[in-house]
Amino acid sequence: MIKQLFKKWIRVIRQYKFLFSELVKRDFSQKYKRTSLGMAWSVLSPLLTLLVMKIVFTKFFSRNMEHYTTYLFSGNLVMAFYKEATKNGMDSLMKNAKIIEKINLPKYLFLLSKNISALVNFALTLIVYFLFCILDKIQFTPKMFMLIFPIVCLTIMNIGIGMILSALFVFFRDIRYLYDVFLTLLTYLSAIFYPVDRFSTQVQTMFLLNPVYVMIKYFRTIVIDMTIPSLQYHGLCLFYALFYLALGSWVYKKYNNEFIYYL
Repeated sequence: MIKQLFKKWIRVIRQYKFLFSELVKRDFSQKYKRTSLGMAWSVLSPLLTLLVMKIVFTKFFSRNMEHYTTYLFSGNLVMAFYKEATKNGMDSLMKNAKIIEKINLPKYLFLLSKNISALVNFALTLIVYFLFCILDKIQFTPKMFMLIFPIVCLTIMNIGIGMILSALFVFFRDIRYLYDVFLTLLTYLSAIFYPVDRFSTQVQTMFLLNPVYVMIKYFRTIVIDMTIPSLQYHGLCLFYALFYLALGSWVYKKYNNEFIYYL
């Protein structure tokens, strides 16, 4: 089923190649419209967030663990990608309602364009992330290439969750405000600025129920600990990605014909 879905997406993107590229370009132009620095904010925004958190937790809360800057940046990097992809994905149908009403085309095309835009922003920030790793005296090894795996898993998961959110948003507009509250809770539960080893083994295991934390931990294990996670951990990452993609695809398939009546 998943393999057929990917083949279908590739076929649709090729068929609507021009429209898809224009949607991605439009997302960038709208996001940075009337800003002096333009795309530079893709890098500056997470850096400013990192700076604030670094000052707060090192100066006021005496957080002095080794490679703490990289530890913080890893969490912020993954969380920012997840937030941008899913929040923009939630609006993908509503913001393109006029196009959907006039042209008969796959509705998930708009969601995919939002995720590509978020992925490009993530890639730009990832370059800065590696520069900070150098400043933090992180040793680069061939194991770094394994970061491709959680990035792919996170991208797939973002698409799946975006499908669920965009469908819910069509029928229930209040979901936007509820999701903002959820993201705040998720940020605190993802161990972005605190280590989890202070908790009991049972609590540490419960953290693995949070898929965003699972992706963050993968980054930290590769970059800071310089070890490759276990095969079971890879399976957990893949499970979350495929589970949410399958669920999102089912939701889209079930309500696809009803979207037009509520847009």
